[in-house]
Amino acid sequence: MKFLIALMAIVALTFNTNANTEDGGKKEARIQTNAQCGECKERIENKLNYTKGIKFAEMDLTTKIVTVSYNEKKITLDEIKKVISEIGYSADDVEPVKTAQEALPKCCQPGGH
Repeated sequence: MKFLIALMAIVALTFNTNANTEDGGKKEARIQTNAQCGECKERIENKLNYTKGIKFAEMDLTTKIVTVSYNEKKITLDEIKKVISEIGYSADDVEPVKTAQEALPKCCQPGGH
């Protein structure tokens, strides 16, 4: 019986250690964008939430800040900012890709509202 209890404790500790290791690369970042409307919010969230290494992304339209939870072992903050810029939006100090920005609906471009 003592052996069984000891074995269960070892298994539980091993499982807990592995779970902590997997979350070891989890980070959260807040990125300022120039999003204009609900369509911008949806476009940014959809792209980020389907990007490898990103756990979750949500944008606050009032502040134009997107909060991103990500695994830094799979994607860097600079890469996340690049993804945002490639769909036509600024990301902190990263300027939007001009052709992507011009391809956005007029209302989603700077000065469009």
